Amino acid sequence: MSNKQTLWFRAIVAFVIFGLVVSGLTAFPLAIELDILAKLLVGSDADLSPTSHTGLAHWILLVREGLHETYRDYPFLAYGTDWLAFGHIVIALFFVLPFRDPQRYRDVLWVGVAACIGVIPLAAICGPIRGIPFYWQLIDMSFGLVCIVPLLVALRLSGVEA
Repeated sequence: MSNKQTLWFRAIVAFVIFGLVVSGLTAFPLAIELDILAKLLVGSDADLSPTSHTGLAHWILLVREGLHETYRDYPFLAYGTDWLAFGHIVIALFFVLPFRDPQRYRDVLWVGVAACIGVIPLAAICGPIRGIPFYWQLIDMSFGLVCIVPLLVALRLSGVEA
């Protein structure tokens, strides 16, 4: 790779690392984030009952309510999202390897591509089973699509045909 290609490669991989770390860190304060999102969607003085709303506002308020009830009655279940957050951060660490040595560790990028592809059937299969609205499944699927593009570009820059 030329110096310019290496710079672009590292910028792209850094973007993937950043996205994974941010995704991980935002999984810790879910209740706070949902409170903020609910107030932004329906207003700070509005009724926050899911039954008073439709569409996206209903879904966000329902998830918020479920999360608050779960945290109140079964706080240990939040430990699962703590592990989800930790998992994102650990996955991000694996991308440090190709960041440092693009040729030697380019297979890590292929694992990332496979994970991006795997997001789509996971959301399509588990979403309906868990009662997730279709539009939200599409949002979840978009994470795989958003991440696969930079990974494929990084693979091309590293000399691997993508």
